[in-house]
Amino acid sequence: MKKFLALFVVVSLSFSAIAQDDLFLVFELMKVDNEQEQAYWETENFWEKIHQQRVNNGDIVGWDLWQLSPGGETQGFQYMTVTLFNSAKGMFQGGNFMENVKKAYPDLSEEDLRKKFEHTSKSRDLAVRIYLRQIATTTNESFDMPLGSIAFINYMKVEMGKYGAYEKAETEVFQPMHQKSVDDGNRSAWGLLRFMLPYGSDVYATHITYDMYKDIDQAISDRSSGMGTLTEAQQKAVQDGIATRDLKSGVMGTLVKKVR
Repeated sequence: MKKFLALFVVVSLSFSAIAQDDLFLVFELMKVDNEQEQAYWETENFWEKIHQQRVNNGDIVGWDLWQLSPGGETQGFQYMTVTLFNSAKGMFQGGNFMENVKKAYPDLSEEDLRKKFEHTSKSRDLAVRIYLRQIATTTNESFDMPLGSIAFINYMKVEMGKYGAYEKAETEVFQPMHQKSVDDGNRSAWGLLRFMLPYGSDVYATHITYDMYKDIDQAISDRSSGMGTLTEAQQKAVQDGIATRDLKSGVMGTLVKKVR
């Protein structure tokens, strides 16, 4: 019990030390049976209006729905929602949920809302929830992430105690390369996220990187072009950077809904 309390204090202090203007994200990974596809889509149509109200109230920065590939029933998850916050406190508290629901649907009775929430739970299995902090990202003022945007989402696992070396490699070695790719118009964005919860030696991953594109054509072109010509020093830096983490898996997401 003492060890748990000590760990809780350390984690709480680390949260309070985070700058309030950073970006925080909640990823929710959904499993949806083939026969529930239509029901799930109706569920997200219902929730979209609630999330818009949350944005209007300032509780969240935005919300996205991504369709994942591969998306077969035995290949993992079919959909992912991403909710964006401007503070860790906002992410963990979430705002006044029922107030937003009632503002979004003022004409629905308590019984109608109960049925809607029951429909939500039946249409999908919310299998995984991840709390994340954005560590680094490229800049591209012209990219506003339109519907149809493509994201390659890479799950990385880094040994505890070695986060600093890994994040240094990502920001000092790889981020400049990604920024050049963005500046050249070959991709639209890149970012690095660190898990806040869950944590520990048994978690599947500790970090996520994402490569984002305005459409499938840009994605295919960039993914097939490779890293280009590197100097011997750059090649060594890349190899050393790759050695700091284990790429556990990667999926492709297509943006199908967006609230801002």
